[in-house]
Amino acid sequence: MEETRGEAVSILLVDDHALFRESVANVLGASPEFAVRHCASIHQAMELLAQNRFDLVLLDHDLGSERASQFLPAARQAGFEGRVLVVTAWISEMEARRLMRQGVCGIFLKEAPLSDLVESIHAVLAGGTWLHGSFANPPGDASEPAAGPIPVFNDRQRKVLRFVLEGLSNKEIAWRMQISESYVKAILQSLFQKTGVRTRGQLVRVAFEQYEDQL
Repeated sequence: MEETRGEAVSILLVDDHALFRESVANVLGASPEFAVRHCASIHQAMELLAQNRFDLVLLDHDLGSERASQFLPAARQAGFEGRVLVVTAWISEMEARRLMRQGVCGIFLKEAPLSDLVESIHAVLAGGTWLHGSFANPPGDASEPAAGPIPVFNDRQRKVLRFVLEGLSNKEIAWRMQISESYVKAILQSLFQKTGVRTRGQLVRVAFEQYEDQL
């Protein structure tokens, strides 16, 4: 890890995947333009923010037991005035919108090349925002409501979701609920539509991140 050097942009990279974190920190830190430090959790990030000044935080969305949404309120309360760019493997559009409303400056997906990450850093440091092209309606876009209603699941949807979280197959869920397998699939599709996801794996992640109070 490098200390801040002269006029270099000071960056804090927060990501719980050591290989990704160390690789990106080493590549960015090789440039005299950036001085990079990194850590694996929001708790560690708060300790570093208390002792150092950072211009930008590159923040993973999913940090195991922690989420990106927990970072900004705590950081602002601690006096952090820099910019925050979420760097993640996947995020739902609903959660992206929520983070943008909370104050992050952009959403960068890890599938993009490193050159794009550098470009996104320049963009947010210049006062702009960065959004991956996969977002059909950019968070905060004027064509979209600033905040939509939070989906509420009915009893059958909650039961199916709980069984999905337990790892049961559609056939097993149908047997447990005494309904047809096609009906289970229909309920799953309604859950996909309500939560804005496309796959079972994404549904599991979003359920824990955003709808734990309904489980």
